[in-house]
Amino acid sequence: MTHPIAIDVKATDFDAILVEKGRVVLIIDPDALTVLQTKIDKSTHGALGRAIKSDSFSVLPQGKSLELAFPVGLLAETLQVVKLAKSVPPLVARRAGGVIGANLSKVSSLISLEDHPHADELTFGAALRAYSFDPHKTKPPAPLGQVKVQANNPEALAAKTASHAALAEGVFFTRDLVNEPANILTTDSFAARLAAMRDLGLEIEILEEPQMLALGMHALLGVGQGSESPSKLVVLRWNGGKKENAPLALVGKGVVFDTGGISIKPAGGMEEMTMDMGGAGVVAGVMRSLALRKARANVVGLVGLVENMPDGRAQRPGDVVTSMKGTTIEVINTDAEGRLVLADVLWYAQETYKPHAMINLATLTGAIIVALGHETTGGFSNNTLFYDKLAKAAEAEGEGLWRMPLGDAYDAKLTSRIADIVNSCGRDAGAITAAQFLQRFVKPETPWIHLDIAGTALVKTATDLAPKGATGWGVLALNRMIADHFED
Repeated sequence: MTHPIAIDVKATDFDAILVEKGRVVLIIDPDALTVLQTKIDKSTHGALGRAIKSDSFSVLPQGKSLELAFPVGLLAETLQVVKLAKSVPPLVARRAGGVIGANLSKVSSLISLEDHPHADELTFGAALRAYSFDPHKTKPPAPLGQVKVQANNPEALAAKTASHAALAEGVFFTRDLVNEPANILTTDSFAARLAAMRDLGLEIEILEEPQMLALGMHALLGVGQGSESPSKLVVLRWNGGKKENAPLALVGKGVVFDTGGISIKPAGGMEEMTMDMGGAGVVAGVMRSLALRKARANVVGLVGLVENMPDGRAQRPGDVVTSMKGTTIEVINTDAEGRLVLADVLWYAQETYKPHAMINLATLTGAIIVALGHETTGGFSNNTLFYDKLAKAAEAEGEGLWRMPLGDAYDAKLTSRIADIVNSCGRDAGAITAAQFLQRFVKPETPWIHLDIAGTALVKTATDLAPKGATGWGVLALNRMIADHFED
């Protein structure tokens, strides 16, 4: 997998800055230069001071930067000057770190943080943004050079950097999975990558098709019956809390490729359907982070892995399948497949693990993109207290989340003429009726959140903390919520 950059934390050293040959990064509080920065200004014959007094710097938003090429008095190729007051919120500092991480040198980079109160967020942001997915390029970009960070209290910063490393590993694991092409990330290889996390202390169980058939998971199995790749249910357990505590359940949609099935999608953009396992990817990334940081919580992750293909054996529009719960479902549209997968996995999670609460993640509907674009995930819940815990965690981590409605009028649209419910209700309120479908498989006593990440799992342009492609949305928010509310 792709690993975060290694960051070498050292004590502040003026002489080392003078002889750095790659990139030097300074964090400038616009109100005043530090003693060290004043010395650097003198070494550059006032070039740093002139840059800070320029109109270009004055109009820069907090967290953005300008660059001086081959600055006189330094050996560096580039001096990057980041405008960032000490009083900014942590997330602004993290995004400023992203500006640094997007421009790290192939030679080496030295980032001078001195005593900035958000030095840890700056390094975390740099690590997140420095991600690159290159395993399938015969001529990948040259690797980044050594990344050195200077701080006035290097021991304290190194400790915080280490704690962030587990989160970055989880985010990168999710991004790798979502970016991977479907001929590489088959249901078999996905399950194998998850099984490898046994080495981290996770308990892994893989249910194959005969086991799921015996459990009555015809909704899930119907989606994958047209594919050569076998459908699977992978369970990942982290038992870091007290034995008597019921787990939090995380459930992910893992459609490794979605053609739409017999209700086939248009060709334009279908190549992006490699990301239709994004919910399973987030669950996997969270579980990896929990294991790496030895979280004192009980969490079970469950991912349904299928491929939705057209074939002589494929499910047809008009078919009726019986879910594990016993509810019969008329398949109106085979491209509304993710909810069929989740229906059985949600029910299995409740029947088997009796979770304290449950969250599912899925690239479920195009309708949520129409509503919220690519900036914000749509959240649905049957429990406001539970939802608010996640909403606060998402806000603290800068991951956009907006609560969407549920209601009886939307639920009534699920009525089928020949079965208990239909799997698709048409275009209007498409994200909401999909959530209403899922709620049919949630027990009333189970606090539940559905996260539709169709717009946020993969983006066409770079963000502050990720390059174009997979974002890893949700790993940070879920980890924080678990840390805040589910650890002993």
